[in-house]
Amino acid sequence: MQLINGGVCAAQGFTANGIHCGIRKNTTKADLALVYSEIPANAAAIYTTNLVKGAPLLVTKAHLANGKAQAVICNSGNANTCNADGIEIAEKMSQLTADQLGIAADDVVVASTGVIGQRLNVEPIAAGLPQLAAGLSAEGADAAAKAIMTTDTIDKKVAVEFELGGKVCRMGGMAKGSGMIHPNMATMLVFITTDAAISAPMIQKALRCDVQDTFNMTSVDGDTSTNDMVTLLANGLAGNAEITEEGEDFAAFMKALNTITMHLCRMIAGDGEGATRLIECMVTGAADMAVARTAAKSVICSSLVKAAMFGADANWGRILCAIGYSGADVDVTKVDVAFRSAKGEIPVCKDGAGIDFSEEIAKEILLEKEIEILVSLGDGDCAATAWGCDLTYDYVKINGDYRT
Repeated sequence: MQLINGGVCAAQGFTANGIHCGIRKNTTKADLALVYSEIPANAAAIYTTNLVKGAPLLVTKAHLANGKAQAVICNSGNANTCNADGIEIAEKMSQLTADQLGIAADDVVVASTGVIGQRLNVEPIAAGLPQLAAGLSAEGADAAAKAIMTTDTIDKKVAVEFELGGKVCRMGGMAKGSGMIHPNMATMLVFITTDAAISAPMIQKALRCDVQDTFNMTSVDGDTSTNDMVTLLANGLAGNAEITEEGEDFAAFMKALNTITMHLCRMIAGDGEGATRLIECMVTGAADMAVARTAAKSVICSSLVKAAMFGADANWGRILCAIGYSGADVDVTKVDVAFRSAKGEIPVCKDGAGIDFSEEIAKEILLEKEIEILVSLGDGDCAATAWGCDLTYDYVKINGDYRT
């Protein structure tokens, strides 16, 4: 297993592109992305748990009912959500894409991200698709990743190379996500491609298992989006024996998938709207996984913890507070807390009570870009990690006039 370049184009048979078609007023920002597999791929997806779902998710779910897809079309700048004609527009985007690529409309995954409740004009998409499709290339991962960004400050992509049954396989992913990010689905928009051969039911199983410890453990602001979706396309061009059940090959596939999703989670959390720090809460010593996950998520979701991290304030009491109201069955008299970064590690709490520590050293540790909050519950052997970011003045500025 090794990290490689290439993003969603790292795997054999996948090309991509991204352009500015005119959905967004800023002509310097791309707003339409396309990913294409030269042959139909087995596919699956996980969707937001929000009862309000964007029209593209509903259309994509119908298209993936047969477990097949060959292309992904995604626009930024408009979420196509809570619109009377949303389904019609999403279906039109699929058909326009299919016409350009010479494939079936049902084999198109469609996604949108941006402002909710504003009608999406399909005309710029129709006008831009010929250029978008003509520009598809194996070097198009960067352009595609940039075209799905909204308030993101960096494009998010990663790829790995691994082996299945003696065959070299590759997997790549891209994501957008900076705000309206909270556990309970996967999160934001994530598109993953691989040339490994694996059945659609096993892809769905892999995604369902993986998101519990990756995207469902990521939060920026406590708001679960209406358009969150993770999709995975596998075209099988690596030539390995198709994975149809659990076993050694499925475990190797899961490891590759987890590597991709963990990297994307860290990028998403670290690029939270207005964020200056990535916060990683690592909970150990839990009686079971549910307790570990619940405690870790509660810490990174706490507005008071997030604000303290922005101020580089070692206010560990807020961490215990978050664990205490999380609903996890925890004996608070056993809880230890420490902070760690590139500048070192400092214990601040032992057995649920404060201990002497240097505020100056703690502040130096917390001024780093990436902060680890280490929590030991002292009740068992289970562990979980959650990712979040600090809460800054800029978060309010960004979201105070996001629509206008």
